[in-house]
Amino acid sequence: MRVLLDECLPRRLKPLLGGHNVQTVPEAGWSGKKNGDLLRVASESFDAFITMDQNLQYQQNLKVAELAVIVLECRTNRFEDLLPLVPRLLDLLREGIAPGEIVRIGV
Repeated sequence: MRVLLDECLPRRLKPLLGGHNVQTVPEAGWSGKKNGDLLRVASESFDAFITMDQNLQYQQNLKVAELAVIVLECRTNRFEDLLPLVPRLLDLLREGIAPGEIVRIGV
């Protein structure tokens, strides 16, 4: 699966998502893009977008996006706090999620 990590997430998550083609927003050259523009360009190249933005689904019409959105629910975006979510995230990516689907993963 082609996965885009939001710039609010630590880059150290990337190697933990082995078996998937993972890029960060800065690596894609999209740092600073607003959510609507980011989702539009991301949907052309990625299958899933991983973020911690709890309000994304209320700010954007994700049902028309051509990519799935995974929202990580955690008290901080520190790598150590996000680490317990990785097994469920890997399961979800392995199982596959549909374009326009929004899934929340929390502790």
